[in-house]
This record gives sequence, C-alpha cells and structure tokens, in this order.
Amino acid sequence: MPPDNIVEISKLRFGYADRGLLKDISLSIPRRKIVGIMGASGCGKSTLLRLIGGQLVPAGGYVKVDGQIVHELSRVALYRLRRKMGMQFQMGGLFTDLSVFENIAFQMREHTDLPESMIRDLVLMKLAAVGLRGAAQLMPAELSGGMSRRVGLARAIALDPMLIMYDEPFAGLDPISCNVIGNLIRRLNDALGATSIVVSYDAVESMRVIDYVYLISDGVIAAEGPAAEMRVSKDAFVRQFLDGAPDGPVPFHYPHAAYQADLGLGSIPG
Repeated sequence: MPPDNIVEISKLRFGYADRGLLKDISLSIPRRKIVGIMGASGCGKSTLLRLIGGQLVPAGGYVKVDGQIVHELSRVALYRLRRKMGMQFQMGGLFTDLSVFENIAFQMREHTDLPESMIRDLVLMKLAAVGLRGAAQLMPAELSGGMSRRVGLARAIALDPMLIMYDEPFAGLDPISCNVIGNLIRRLNDALGATSIVVSYDAVESMRVIDYVYLISDGVIAAEGPAAEMRVSKDAFVRQFLDGAPDGPVPFHYPHAAYQADLGLGSIPG
C-alpha cells in the first residue's frame, strides 16, 4: 500500500542570497485530494512548486514525493519521477511554434512508444476533456488567455500523472473562464484519481474547489485547515487574506529603510 501522503515536506528552508524566502515549512499533501497553497504575491508559493519538482535544491529540510527525497535523486531518477507529475504553468508555457495538437502530443512522443494513431486519439481525448477538441489545429497566438490555460491543463494531464500542480491557474482570467478552470480542476482530479496542488492568491476561486488549504506568510505556514473550516475561521490572518482586507497581520509594504536613508539625506532635523 502506498503511503497516504503523496508529498511530505519537512522543515524546508530556501532563500535567494541574503533573503530567506521559505524559513521552516512543513506540510503534507494527501493522495486524491486538491490542496491549496495560498498567500500574498512573493511569499514563495511558486518556489515551493519548483522545490517539489526538483528544479531547486533546499537549503535545509527536504521534500519527499511518492516516498522519495527529491533533492537526493540522481538525474535519471528525478526525470523518472517527473514523468508522474503534470504542471500547468502560470503563463501557459506553450511552445509558440507548435499547434495546440502538437503541444500536447510532444511529451507522448518523447516519453512513450505509442503509435501515432493512439497518440492522435489520446490528444483529442485530452482536448475534449477541456472543451477544446475543435481548437486542435490552432496556434498558441490564436488562443485567448482562458483557452491557453485550458490547453496547458490538457498538456498537464496528457500522461495521466499521479500529481498535478497548478501555478496561479486563475490569474488574469475573466469570471466565466475562472469558473470553467475551477470546475475542470475538480472534475479532472476526481476522474483521474489524481492529487492536485493549486498555488494561488485568488482566495475566492481557489476556495471553491480545494479540500484543504495552507496559508503562507513570512516564510512559514501561518494557518491551515479544511476549506470549509477556513471559510468561517476567526483568525486575523485568515480573515485578512480571504476577505482581502487592507489592514491586518500582513503588511502591504515590502520591508524598507527610512526614506532619508534611501535618498542619502541622512537625518532631517525636526
């Protein structure tokens, strides 16, 4: 029997130069659930996905995926693990010189020995799942923002991954597209028996589809819990984030020196 958690993160630390981004993160992602990782812009949400996928190496702690510590894997083993993951990138990430069909077929040709007839059927099935079978021959430049996200989603599920990661799936979309993408995330996760991680700062849309949520602030887990419980939480941080309140524990301004110091004026007499 596989462990109940597909992802386990323990005492994870990561930063850039002298800036500590993730300071002591511990969390777990249970199988067959949709887990939201939310927080203000720049709090390290997308960085956390890169650590899960092995693009970055932690300064301390570890990320374990499907029982394997990611940063300890050889390149061959890491690539083998990545084949079990699907990723919808924040800006779509489509190959601009390939058609919609070819974007989705690409990894099937790279990672399988399937005949072209079966690849064609599978690509059309994935596009039908996101409502874009009729757009198979369009180029990425011909797609709207919402369509690009849906193609990215079809590509993320092309190889039926055990883990699907979504980086800001609702950013820049109109309300109709947000609703469509949210419903797709929920439906595809349940149909595939997969596990999904939704990284987002859009609390309204994310809370509609996720089962459990982690809120990150100042490099640590500031709050966590089932989505239903978080919606009615009285915690000051949770309320500020979910309600979009300007005042609360999360400051609007990035840490900074006094104006006088930045302008090189020294102290100004009163």
